[in-house]
Amino acid sequence: MQVTVNKSFFSRFTTTLLVTSLLSLAACAGNGGSEAALPDDTTEEQIVDNPGANATIPRDASESLSDSQREGILQKYNFVDPTRMVRTDALAKALVYFDANKSNFKNQDYVSVIDFAKHSSEPRFYIISMKTGAVWAIRVAHGKGSDANHDGYAEKFSNTSGAHASSLGFYRTAETYQGGHGLSLRLDGLSSTNSKARSRAVVIHGANYVQDTNVKQGRSWGCPAVSMQNLKNVIGYIKGGSLIYAVK
Repeated sequence: MQVTVNKSFFSRFTTTLLVTSLLSLAACAGNGGSEAALPDDTTEEQIVDNPGANATIPRDASESLSDSQREGILQKYNFVDPTRMVRTDALAKALVYFDANKSNFKNQDYVSVIDFAKHSSEPRFYIISMKTGAVWAIRVAHGKGSDANHDGYAEKFSNTSGAHASSLGFYRTAETYQGGHGLSLRLDGLSSTNSKARSRAVVIHGANYVQDTNVKQGRSWGCPAVSMQNLKNVIGYIKGGSLIYAVK
C-alpha cells in the first residue's frame, strides 16, 4: 500500500515539537506533570470477531543476531534521532527489530516508539522518519487498566480482553476503518505480550481526551489514542504496515 503524506508539514511540525517537547519536559520535572486532567474514554471500540493477521506471531529474526551484527545495524541508522529525543535502549531495540524483520513491513518510511515509562502529560509517542531521522513527538493515552489510580503513569499491562489495559511489544499497523471514534487504524500485535491486539480492538484513533498540552491525559480502553488535531497526520504517516514499538 502506498503511503502519501505531507512531507513539508512533517518537517515543520518536527522542528516545532523539538522545542515544545523540551519545554514540556522541563515543566513536568519533579512533579509528574500538571494536576489538571482530561476526562476518560466512554466509548469502547467494537471487538473484532476474526483476529485475522495476528493469529500467528511471525518469527523475530533479530533474536538470532550476534552483538556485532546488532552494532552493525545501529551504525546504519546513526542519523536517526540526532537530538536524542527517544530513550536510547528503546530506539535501539526498535531499529534492530525493524532492520532484521524488514520484509514484514510494507511501510518502511516510519518507525514509531511509544514510551509508556513517561507520564501521560509528556510527549511519548515518537514517529521517526527513516529517510531523514527526524522525530515527531506527541502525547498519547494509555488504558484505564494500566493506570488504576489515574496518576498519569501506566503501571500494569495486559493482553487479555476486558482488561482495558495497554499492551507492550512490537506492532504492525494495518488498515484504516470508520469505528466508534471515527477514522481509526487497526494494529496487529507481533509479540506474545500484544498478540490479541486486533481481537481486542486495540487501535489508533483520535480522542478529545487527548490534547498536546501539559496536562494529564484521559485514559482509553487500551488504545494508544492521540489528539484529534494529530490524528490525520499520524495515520497518514504510519498506516499500511509500519512498525510501532511500545515499551515501559
